[in-house]
Amino acid sequence: MAIHDGERILEMMRAYQVPCMLAAAADLDLFEKLVSVPRTATDVATAAGCDLRGVTILLDALAAVKIIVKKDNHYSISPELVPYLSEGSPQSVIAMVRHQANCLRRWSRLPWTIQTGKPDGAGPSIRGIEEDAASFIEAMNVVSRDVADNLIKEIHPGNIRCILDLGGASGSWTLAWLKAEPTSRAIIFDLPHVIPMAHERFATSPFIARVELHAGDFNTDDLPKGADLVWVSAIIHQNSPDQNRALYRRVATALEHKGWIYIRDIIMESSRTEPVAGALFAVNMLSGTEGGKCYTLAEIKEDLQSAGFSDVELVRRDEGMHSIVRARVR
Repeated sequence: MAIHDGERILEMMRAYQVPCMLAAAADLDLFEKLVSVPRTATDVATAAGCDLRGVTILLDALAAVKIIVKKDNHYSISPELVPYLSEGSPQSVIAMVRHQANCLRRWSRLPWTIQTGKPDGAGPSIRGIEEDAASFIEAMNVVSRDVADNLIKEIHPGNIRCILDLGGASGSWTLAWLKAEPTSRAIIFDLPHVIPMAHERFATSPFIARVELHAGDFNTDDLPKGADLVWVSAIIHQNSPDQNRALYRRVATALEHKGWIYIRDIIMESSRTEPVAGALFAVNMLSGTEGGKCYTLAEIKEDLQSAGFSDVELVRRDEGMHSIVRARVR
């Protein structure tokens, strides 16, 4: 949309305000304090261990923008929003709100990042490094859980015996592949501190007997062998071109003969201005990684071919993170 005047620019600038309020409430667990019963600002401040003036101003502002409800000096969450703002709900988006809060803090350092070419870290959230890591893993589940099953059914090549899911500890995509291929097994390969989260997620799952968990760093370590399909989901945008080429070589070495690599990511047009979500996400990678960005299909194809893959094709186009490129190892 074209910008026609100064007020439109200022309106865009003010868009940070509500996200900052959502971030503060999520990081401080204020929404959780309002899930069960209406509470006063004093009740919430006491339960959260926060300043009364700060809590009151924040709750009033959240009520003003219709995120929560204020009635007779008591605050609550409207019934239609409870599933999304309640920590324990299967529909909860709180983890993604917290992850976006961490992104927001990095974006606020963009001038320094652009000046130096290196991410200018904003440090952990008020919740700490371990909680931030847990929020990231759960946030990946939030964005995948409602689309994974149908997407995998759409792109499934058939006759897959073993899927290697790189960085797959949220479990959403592994589960979708196992559902689509009832006789297959899966290997999740993720960082050592993430594997316990995967174990907890699968502990009560009926699919646990079909899943192996392997700890390692897919950017540096050899990958487990035996898979005939490697799922590379929302990974390549974190990497530099050199890192991706090295990753593709490791995938090619690990795959069975004529095995598949499937890459789920944002795919940019050659202009790099479309899709818009991709151009913005490239800024997110600038703010958070040493060499990451969003790639065009031509770039991905060239890197895959250099690593020993052929038959590279875009099998699904999406404006966001759900474009799919696949190739076969020679």
